[in-house]
Amino acid sequence: MESATPTTFAVNLPVTAPPPRIRSPLPFERAPLAELIRTDGLFQAEEVACALELIDAALADPDGDYRVRVAECDGRVAGYVCFGPTPMARGTFDLYWIATHPQLRARGCGSALVAAMESELRREGARLIRVETSALDGYGAARRFYARHHYREAARLRDFYRPGDDLLVMTKRL
Repeated sequence: MESATPTTFAVNLPVTAPPPRIRSPLPFERAPLAELIRTDGLFQAEEVACALELIDAALADPDGDYRVRVAECDGRVAGYVCFGPTPMARGTFDLYWIATHPQLRARGCGSALVAAMESELRREGARLIRVETSALDGYGAARRFYARHHYREAARLRDFYRPGDDLLVMTKRL
């Protein structure tokens, strides 16, 4: 005879989180963006300073060449992307920075940011997106992320950053 009360089991299944909301940053979100960049664990001090410089430029002039979009999850900044037109190139854009908060990774924030950026650029008639990254092992996850989103290695400059640290240029045609 079956029980009228269903049996339940404790199973550790991943919780499906709502998709991140992608939007322009608000001026007061510089501090959470700075914290996100600093806690990434991959960026050196000069890289953090450069990323913040571009965020400051985007916040100061939202219609300027540097654009920032944030991914909001659970009411907080979970990630961001910074991109803009490549100087002296028609229809080509640079993806300068992308990062997600270490505690909020694997929730689709990075993918949502890339998709939103690409959608925005397609609407504007962009034809190519370029991203530069390091060939060091520590950047392997970033390279795999770009590859999953169909960015392909277009060039490699040996010993660019320092001896043994090649610059990889990855591109995606829109």
